[in-house]
Amino acid sequence: MPELSKARAVGDDPLTVDISKRIASSNKQMLDLVCGAQRIALEEAVFMGNELLDRARTETHLFMEFVSKVAGVHSVHGGQTMLQECGQHQIEFLRRDCERLFKHGQRMIDASLKLTGRSGQS
Repeated sequence: MPELSKARAVGDDPLTVDISKRIASSNKQMLDLVCGAQRIALEEAVFMGNELLDRARTETHLFMEFVSKVAGVHSVHGGQTMLQECGQHQIEFLRRDCERLFKHGQRMIDASLKLTGRSGQS
């Protein structure tokens, strides 16, 4: 037991205090990283669910528009016009979809950079 009575307290040695502070800081940073990664993963899961639901709703709406236009066509000229309009709708839908996915990708990159302590270029 004499060894224990001679042992110094942890707070007495400045080197030990510095190492303890560094370890605590690195543990906090690691915890922040893990919690941030978990938050991003959950946000991605919610985003994916919302996107799938929105995509299904939009596709159903476009299909119903197509069916109603096909039912209203009574001539070859009307069919050509209908196909042009439907093609334009599909192109516009694809453009909006790509823009939305691009913006989401940019948000994900910014969130990942923020999580690692860097700043985005936005």
